[in-house]
Amino acid sequence: MQTEAEAPTVEPLSLEGVTRRFGSVTALDGVGLQVRAHHVMAIVGPSGCGKSTLLELVAGLQEPDAGALSVAGARGAAARRAACAYMPQRDLLLPWRDALGNAALALECEGVPRREARRRAEPLFERFGLADFERSRPDELSGGMRQRVSFLRTLLPGRPVLLLDEPFGALDAITRLDMQEWLAGALMDEPRTVLLVTHDVDEAVYLADRVAVLSPRPGRVVDDFEVDLPRPRSVTDPALVELKARALEALRA
Repeated sequence: MQTEAEAPTVEPLSLEGVTRRFGSVTALDGVGLQVRAHHVMAIVGPSGCGKSTLLELVAGLQEPDAGALSVAGARGAAARRAACAYMPQRDLLLPWRDALGNAALALECEGVPRREARRRAEPLFERFGLADFERSRPDELSGGMRQRVSFLRTLLPGRPVLLLDEPFGALDAITRLDMQEWLAGALMDEPRTVLLVTHDVDEAVYLADRVAVLSPRPGRVVDDFEVDLPRPRSVTDPALVELKARALEALRA
């Protein structure tokens, strides 16, 4: 009889030989990844290499043509959806709701009454740097603040796996750097297993515990390496610069 100590470890996020085709076009070809609990895996690659398709497969919005996916031990699409929270590049805040109402929306979609959802969301606004903006409409918030509301909405349901699709891609360079520092801190306070898609190699090595580089379509993993550096990190750290160069070399190759 297998004891608990001998039981195989189930990674929170696992992809084995995942292939996805759209007619005659192969978007992803034999992708294999393992993400450990409370680690951030960054996926970088050129446009059109299947990064967003990969997130949709993990989230249970698509199914692979070959291979297998597992999220928190669940393989079926519905069970994967239940384990994941998805944050797209655009914040998708509802213009007729205030910031608190937008953050609480995820809980309302889980069946929590509106008043109770707002009550649960409100204490987190100070921690997320949004104190005194609870009643502000989206058009009254800066781009960075809108992304913080969007991230808070993503966290609130308590899903174990977060899928972040270019979360800061629409921000200016200075705001993007600020948001990267903020997100690193937020994930230390609220640890989750994260799959982050980004075009920004600096962002990948700064935020991630592991980086996977995809080839041009069909997307294949051409490099996969750990970022075993203490936090908080400095973008001028020679070790970080060296890892960035490795990722860029894989992209060029």
